[in-house]
Amino acid sequence: MMFLGIDTSNYTTSVYSVDSDNIIGRRKILKVKHGERGLRQSDGVFQHMKNFPELFRELCSEINTSYIRAVGVSTRPRSIEGSYMPVFLAGKGYAEAVACALGVPLYEYSHQEGHIMAGIRSCGDYSLLEGEFISVHISGGTTEILKTCYNGRGFDSVIIGGTRDISAGQFIDRTGVAMGLSFPAGIQLEKLALTAEKRVSLPVKTDGSWMNLSGVETKALRLLEAAEVDKAELAMGVLYEIKRALVRTTAAALEQTGLNRVLIAGGVASNSIIREGLLGMPYDVKFASKEFSSDNAMGIAELAGLEYDREYGSKNRNSIAD
Repeated sequence: MMFLGIDTSNYTTSVYSVDSDNIIGRRKILKVKHGERGLRQSDGVFQHMKNFPELFRELCSEINTSYIRAVGVSTRPRSIEGSYMPVFLAGKGYAEAVACALGVPLYEYSHQEGHIMAGIRSCGDYSLLEGEFISVHISGGTTEILKTCYNGRGFDSVIIGGTRDISAGQFIDRTGVAMGLSFPAGIQLEKLALTAEKRVSLPVKTDGSWMNLSGVETKALRLLEAAEVDKAELAMGVLYEIKRALVRTTAAALEQTGLNRVLIAGGVASNSIIREGLLGMPYDVKFASKEFSSDNAMGIAELAGLEYDREYGSKNRNSIAD
């Protein structure tokens, strides 16, 4: 028994199949012109429409599609009223066609739910599906601290912290692009930072479980414009201060809620400097694996499998074939 997941986020086309033992997938990062800090939604939709047939064809060469029992797809950024982004329409359209052709049910989730579930499967702690926990979603466009609970289908999440302005990913990408790095800049900025012997001080303002990053972004960009800073030292300053702010705000959220369990997910969570700081917290901290921190459809496929089990029973769940 196998489940298919499709995700067409702002910057990645992704299709994955999962069963109880195997994860097989394909994904492709969307192309952004050098010097640009992102894509227009229309360009993102166009690239998804081009990428998906090629990726799905490659995936089908490795799996037996007759074993697919359900298709899951991300159709919106978050599970809240009015959450919408055109890029997800590409994935939804393809998912509807694939589910119809295979004669299997189609389940819809938010992109954020996919990140959370990818974290749970990749860290291996399915106990997070029982009761409340704190999830920290840090990616290119999102820095949110959530009180989260699995509801038998997806996740109920309430925002209790994060950023009040730009996201950690935006701070990283904007600073990196200003240094001449390609977008998205996270991996390159980390490599640069690890060559530094010291760091630039960029203290981030926090208020309980909330932080503000636009002020330090402005300071970082001004230092670059004035050519008054070593780029490696600035890169380390950016990542170090994001780490410190996340530790403080996450700890505040845990104290506020009385919870002890934390799941960290999203592309920025793959950064080794940030991970080191969060892992040092005196709580039960779990991370999505580095492979499944960035945008991917694995969590969407896993959610489809859980929902299929709930609707149709799971007696064959541990076998690829019925």
